[in-house]
Amino acid sequence: MKTVVVAERTRGALRRVSLEIAAKASSFGDTEVIAVKGDRYSPMAWSSAVAEKAKDADLILVGATPSGRDLGARVAAKLGRAYAADCTDLAAKDGALEAKRPMYAGKIRATVKVPSPAVISIRPGAWTLPAGTAAPQVTEIDPAADDPRITFDRFEATASGGKRVSLAEARAIVSGGRGLKGPENWKIVEELADALGAAIGASRAVTDAGWRPNEEQVGQTGKTVTPDLYVALGISGAIQHLAGMTSSKVIVAVNKDPDADIFKIADYGVVGDLFEFVPAFTEAVKKVKGTN
Repeated sequence: MKTVVVAERTRGALRRVSLEIAAKASSFGDTEVIAVKGDRYSPMAWSSAVAEKAKDADLILVGATPSGRDLGARVAAKLGRAYAADCTDLAAKDGALEAKRPMYAGKIRATVKVPSPAVISIRPGAWTLPAGTAAPQVTEIDPAADDPRITFDRFEATASGGKRVSLAEARAIVSGGRGLKGPENWKIVEELADALGAAIGASRAVTDAGWRPNEEQVGQTGKTVTPDLYVALGISGAIQHLAGMTSSKVIVAVNKDPDADIFKIADYGVVGDLFEFVPAFTEAVKKVKGTN
């Protein structure tokens, strides 16, 4: 099976999700990793270039990132191929592809059969990146001519841009909810995140209230994350939020309500006052790491 992986880059470096997909792709057959020149994603120019380069491929894999989902759908439409989005696993079976993906806000895991040739987007973190894996050789392609009706206006970095690893790339995330009681208490989340080397997330209630920027929202209408460690502070566990983080490998919840839904999916739960527990836990983390 001829497979093409469309890699994404941030500031010139391959994104982790691209490395994860490239490491796994060789199991499907002959693999080529391509990247469109330039960091600024352009829907028309990139999709046309990728469709032309990968038109003979049996399988095209992209990361299920905001730009990857958009690109994958456009390439599938241009080539008239099946498209399965936001998948957590993929296998070749009986001449077709079987993809696993969450459905109904993460309540179920569906297995769908996808005829080849196909375009598939894979969730960040769905495939483990083995330690010591070398970066793949990447073939760079030129973007096609852009649609003259679309012009680039400006790029605006988010408020937290550059300070911490992004949610999509993070292997550890500390998220806060309404249990923090107000934005003035967010330093508790930030201090634990800094101690763990983690990204910061938030529930929808928090971002709707204006406590945190929208780009930090985790959930069905926010970002879907799959880190190795997800720490939920003062988050009750509404289904909307759970849909965005239930695939995390280890979930730790701190909440004063013993009946909070977040404890139903947590690997480790602490029933208690987060304002007492979290600072003590943060100091313990610093002590273990020797940073206090």
